[in-house]
Amino acid sequence: MYEYFCAVVVGIVEGLTEYIPVSSTGHMIIVGHMLGFEGTLADLFDVFIQLGAILSVLVVYREKFKFILNTHHWFRRRGPSVLNVAISMFPACLMGLIFHDFIKHKLFSPYTVIIGLVLGGVFMIFAEKKRKKFTVTDVDRITSRQALKIGFFQCLSLWPGFSRSGSTIAGSLLLGISRKAAADFTFIMAVPLMFLACTFDLIKVIPYLQTSDFGILAVGFFVCAAVLILQTIFSDKRTEEDEVVIAWKGEGMKKVYLMLGLVVIFLIATKIVGMLLAFLILIPGIEWIMGCKNKLM
Repeated sequence: MYEYFCAVVVGIVEGLTEYIPVSSTGHMIIVGHMLGFEGTLADLFDVFIQLGAILSVLVVYREKFKFILNTHHWFRRRGPSVLNVAISMFPACLMGLIFHDFIKHKLFSPYTVIIGLVLGGVFMIFAEKKRKKFTVTDVDRITSRQALKIGFFQCLSLWPGFSRSGSTIAGSLLLGISRKAAADFTFIMAVPLMFLACTFDLIKVIPYLQTSDFGILAVGFFVCAAVLILQTIFSDKRTEEDEVVIAWKGEGMKKVYLMLGLVVIFLIATKIVGMLLAFLILIPGIEWIMGCKNKLM
């Protein structure tokens, strides 16, 4: 029964952090560690419930996906076509396949997540300072070459704690791509990427799962989905530009999460787990309230 409770808590954390560049995986690993929810099931859980969050992108971008899946547009060299999405996924898929066991066994710990949180904050501040003048302001203008470069930046997120959306949006700023265009492309390419990651992990561990484990996965999946649905309901006057919820509010937010990483180091070192839990849950919630309705310029 306790594992179902953990599934609910971690599902809420995932729902609150999926659409802001703070590494939802990193937050789930730390919270899971604090709750004692670890092991093979927990590692699969951290990937599986992200699929529920990412699938909500299908609703947000349903018109885009209809366009992408039209066979006449598969090989367009500009915008989020099947070709460009595949190109952008290739580096992370290759690196993930090669280093899968190392990542799962060595990097899925709260201490490596701390490193990812801090480095991710530093990288986002750097990108904000050194970003190029925007030459691409619409996702439909992203080229195949730019898609490949975004894919290389996405490889940074293979380190848990290093936000996937944070790494790709920050990298896009260095390429002269606007936050809005980068966010659109990031979430569109996340759908097939997370589906493949989830399927790959499930195939590897399914012989070791018990029947009750699937119930725990389902609880986390639906709790996460419910949180995202509530976020959508409370976002009034939604537009396509507002729908992707990224609280990317310039340098201030990066500093918040850089400091969060440093605070996590102190709290884990001193075993103050209650305060840590408050930070992990409340700060993303505050970021959601303050930033979810801000349009990406």
